[in-house]
Amino acid sequence: MNKLFSVSDVNLSYGDKHVLKDINIDLYKNKVTAFIGPSGCGKSTFLRCFNRMNDLIDSCKIDGTILMENKDIYNKKYDVVDLRTNVGMVFQKPNPFMMSIYENVAYGLKCSGIKDKKVLKQRVINALKQAALYDEVSTRLNDSALSLSGGQQQRLCIARAIAMKPEVILMDEPTSALDPIATAKIEELIEELKKDFTIIIVTHSMHQASRISDYTAFFLNGEIVEYDITKNIFQNPKDIRCENYITGRFG
Repeated sequence: MNKLFSVSDVNLSYGDKHVLKDINIDLYKNKVTAFIGPSGCGKSTFLRCFNRMNDLIDSCKIDGTILMENKDIYNKKYDVVDLRTNVGMVFQKPNPFMMSIYENVAYGLKCSGIKDKKVLKQRVINALKQAALYDEVSTRLNDSALSLSGGQQQRLCIARAIAMKPEVILMDEPTSALDPIATAKIEELIEELKKDFTIIIVTHSMHQASRISDYTAFFLNGEIVEYDITKNIFQNPKDIRCENYITGRFG
């Protein structure tokens, strides 16, 4: 199995608050890995380590090593812009730009220097198709992205991310603001996307983690308590704290 990320002895603090404690984990290509655990346990903070979004917080200090394909992404020589192009992110609430559906997807491509209109159009269409949105918006690409439903907006944000052809898509509770029908569409989409991308998702939904992920890591108080194939986590957890969480005894 192809290893994409290898995380060794990662500790992260915001000022005096120790948020992540001695994290060690390997993540694999073209798999969906879910991070679960109660609120405040560090899973979203850890997710943001993979595209160095925590760098934007002045009080943040991180130690340890995160290798992506054997290159240390926290090395001072590592290009953070390249990293964030290669590691896309979809947030909890849909956050389309206040521009057209087409321009939302084309924006990053234009910023990366693509000017050829034919190339742009094809990349936009391909991304919308991959995000299972094109059939719904093909006749209204010039309409405002804000005219879309919440679920469509989230798929647009996924299209915006995958238009850049990243290797990884980080998803921070991407369906928490959506209704069950829109959630089901996103989950179906994730299953399809892992053929081309590696997906790391933070979710509060045990059902969602069990449905869509190949691997699951259970976080508690800034530590990874248990990490295994998803089926093993949900059917035969080894740690009593993990068992208590997934059976609803706390959290």
